[in-house]
Amino acid sequence: MPQLGYITSLFNANFTCIVAIMLTYDAHDRFSFTQLPRDLLEAVQLERFNRLVETILPHNAFHAERLVDIPFPLRSLGELRQLPTLTKADLIAAGDTFPPRFHTFDASRYIRLHRTSGTTGRPLPLLDTADDWQWWIDTWQFVLDAADVTSDDRAFMAFSFGPFIGFWSANDALAARGAMVIPGGGLSTAARLTLLQDSDATILCCTPTYALHMADVAKAEEIPIESSSIRCVIVAGEPGGSIPEVRQRIEAAWGAKVIDHSGATEIGPWGVGTTDGTSLQVIESEFIAEFLLKDGTPADEGQLSELVLTNLGRIGAPMIRYRTGDLVRPHWEHQDTCRFIRLQGGVLGRADDMVVVRGVNVFPSSIERVIRSFPELGEFRILLSKQGQMDQVRVEVEDPQNDPQRIGKQFEATIGLRIDVKIVPPDSLPRFEAKARRVIDNRKSLQS
Repeated sequence: MPQLGYITSLFNANFTCIVAIMLTYDAHDRFSFTQLPRDLLEAVQLERFNRLVETILPHNAFHAERLVDIPFPLRSLGELRQLPTLTKADLIAAGDTFPPRFHTFDASRYIRLHRTSGTTGRPLPLLDTADDWQWWIDTWQFVLDAADVTSDDRAFMAFSFGPFIGFWSANDALAARGAMVIPGGGLSTAARLTLLQDSDATILCCTPTYALHMADVAKAEEIPIESSSIRCVIVAGEPGGSIPEVRQRIEAAWGAKVIDHSGATEIGPWGVGTTDGTSLQVIESEFIAEFLLKDGTPADEGQLSELVLTNLGRIGAPMIRYRTGDLVRPHWEHQDTCRFIRLQGGVLGRADDMVVVRGVNVFPSSIERVIRSFPELGEFRILLSKQGQMDQVRVEVEDPQNDPQRIGKQFEATIGLRIDVKIVPPDSLPRFEAKARRVIDNRKSLQS
């Protein structure tokens, strides 16, 4: 693994000149950043981080208190480990004012407000200045590059325009690129499909779950979406876009390629799908990525670890060493054209979602891979419980064949574990437009 370590010796005159040029790059010249050697990329990240800290500390009491004992500027990215990590709980604790105390400015400086989904705690508002929002739009362009979006495209936004960040930034990024943006908020799924067809949309933006749900409704309504003008489905909000079985089902249903994306209201739009569709890459021009094992030590190549991110362009709501809770396997050594860190398999799960059943680590994404390998299966959900001190997993799934044994055998073959499978009636489980919530964790209620 390339160390995050010391690059001071590299700062000769030529190197410093190159760093200065990269710091003033045109936001539309993104390709040059994807090709940087790691030492030069880390030098640019270090310089941008030091500038960020210099800008925010006089105004941001929250971060000033947390970083009071840290000597700035940092001399290397390795020194980031001296800084405390930041958690969602820390943000919630600082959310007793408006704006929450981790923001840099007073409310008059901000033009946008969004809230977290509340999946891991109460919804938390995050605000963006005009410059911060432009950073969101510019960073999203990496995703649009991967999808080959041009001003000739028409993008259908299949999500409700509520306070959750959803595809809001994608909407503005598409408009900035000159593509036509078609909002689908407030419509039923059938009405969205009709508008999508009538407008000859070429790009669909939605969650992986909703892309599959739209396909189910299209089949019921006899709408031939596989021959529609949609050529690319950009998915976000869930891990499914980098799960081969999920991606293949979406591509087959829509007759289009799938581009994955990952981001969060707290941190920004940090990930873009790889060209082979099996992984994500961290957009390292805008984020410093670290990978921590359970004991807090840095992960090596390919190790399962928690993704920790620092955003470099969101002055109004900076996140420094933010523990995302996402579990990933980082790879610095790979053959992708883009040299950014590759996360094999994308986001594999959440640290708080992983369960250990009879010595086997089980993630909801692993269960979904098996479910999606059966084209005839409908919706599903995962029930977590405890038997004594042991975690237990049961899967409820809509199966027109009413044959749980074949599903259980596939779990055993793929995951190496016997999982209890219960068949439920068709259309009995909830459908999701935004982020799906398929995991029902009864372990905590039993402990309380």
